[in-house]
Amino acid sequence: MVVLLRSANETDPIHVGALHQRSRLAAYSEFLPADVLAARSAEAFGDWWAERFRWEQDTHRMTVAVDGDELVGFSYIGPSETPGAAELYAIHVEPSRLGTGVGRDLMIRALADLPAIGGDRAVLWVLTENHTARAFYESGGWKPDGETRTEPVNDIPVPQLRYAHPL
Repeated sequence: MVVLLRSANETDPIHVGALHQRSRLAAYSEFLPADVLAARSAEAFGDWWAERFRWEQDTHRMTVAVDGDELVGFSYIGPSETPGAAELYAIHVEPSRLGTGVGRDLMIRALADLPAIGGDRAVLWVLTENHTARAFYESGGWKPDGETRTEPVNDIPVPQLRYAHPL
């Protein structure tokens, strides 16, 4: 397996949407109801990412991980509402590729690219009950900074923790 990282192009977001939906189903199914997770289709995610990419491509960066013609992961970074910080908004990996290093490579790339966004630290939000993601970020040097919030996942309020990493 030779996975390459590259900047996303105009055709990637629709495929990112489908991968994002598969990743959420796999990652959140232990603590969110299946009907809640299925409420948003792969097509809806693709449309959402295509629109977001179109409007934010000057201020945000999407990196995709590809194995040949197959999209196997992505990350998304940009400015943060947190003063003095840039934000890692997402890392999602094809569920069958978890544990292969794709996520780690995307995190390393994001940490290298985040200083260009601005700030002296990076932040990210992770679902409190997503212990696998929390362990992944902690293994990459991210630490909870004590901030919490509750945000909806398909209209269901879900608690989140903010993590920080120095840049």
